[in-house]
Amino acid sequence: MVSKKLLVIVCIIAMAAVFFFNKQAKLIDVEIVQLEKGEVRATVANTRVGTVKACRRSFLAPATGGQVARLHVREGDSVKQNQLLMEVWNKDLKAQVKLHEFQIKVNQATAEQVCQLAAVAEREAQRIMLQRKHDIVSEEVFDSKTTKARAKRASCNASLATIAVSEANRDVVEAAVERSLVLAPFDGRVAEINVEIGEYVTPSPPGIPTLPAIDLLDISCLYVSAPIDEVDAPKIRTGMSACVSLDAFTEKRCSGTVTRIAPYVLEKEKQARTVEVEVKLTDPNDIKDLLPGYSADIEILLASKEEALKVPAEAVLENNRVLLMQVDGLLVEREFKPGLANWSTVEVLSGLNVGDKVVLSVGQDGVVVGAYARQQK
Repeated sequence: MVSKKLLVIVCIIAMAAVFFFNKQAKLIDVEIVQLEKGEVRATVANTRVGTVKACRRSFLAPATGGQVARLHVREGDSVKQNQLLMEVWNKDLKAQVKLHEFQIKVNQATAEQVCQLAAVAEREAQRIMLQRKHDIVSEEVFDSKTTKARAKRASCNASLATIAVSEANRDVVEAAVERSLVLAPFDGRVAEINVEIGEYVTPSPPGIPTLPAIDLLDISCLYVSAPIDEVDAPKIRTGMSACVSLDAFTEKRCSGTVTRIAPYVLEKEKQARTVEVEVKLTDPNDIKDLLPGYSADIEILLASKEEALKVPAEAVLENNRVLLMQVDGLLVEREFKPGLANWSTVEVLSGLNVGDKVVLSVGQDGVVVGAYARQQK
């Protein structure tokens, strides 16, 4: 009987102990950060990866179809503006140019002959005019000589016009020759050649993308083109500073400036709507090792404050709340008023003070509001 009572008492004590233990606040491990003042920046970043592009890049092809006769450059060559890169077979056109050159010479000789005869006829008409004043010659002779002089002068003008026509015909054929040549539109470097001597090339038909005969680019000027979410696009203005991050390099390049904002929103199926933004790098050292085609991300600076109270972004909970550690180690929720923000930090306008300790991360036990915590070492 006594043992049964003792067993009941032990059970009651055990249940009370379990109940008391569960009611007590849990002790959890947390990582804290002490708030301090520093620079806070409000930035906007691209939603999908951007691309490094050359300011000038041309996919060149001859204006007329034909067989490739000569390639004057190789891949990787540096070229100057108006340098001849490729030539399509054009011997027939060059022969026509030569023919017109000879025709011009013939017309010039003919015009010289006719104009000399016109000059003689005009001098003779002048003499007849003087004789007519003294009634030495008849009016019939006078009319005949003056009319002949005018006719000779008209023939001279016609011969001169024939020269102009021949020169114009030569210019037409020379223009056709130029259509068979591919010239460099700017100083640059040959990136790729997609034809060989003897192959037949044609201009790309509308709507049918074909490989360019020569890919020419100017790498002395580079920019980054990246899509920005339509929600963030209205905040951006040309001239804003920007930093560029590249997967191929560890350091950021912050000499960028926003040079262009697309005047339309890009709409693609199953993709978020974005606005294309271009950032140009101005520091030569930032451009030195870059190549067109590198993947890149941009971070555009909207506003900044030098001395502002800031809290790490990963410490901020929903509705602008943080877990604040009190002196006794008790964790309490504290709401604050945010200001400028980016991916890493948030400005605190009110609700927190310099030196406050907020929870940055917690142990595997999770966070229980009102629990006691010990700082991780």
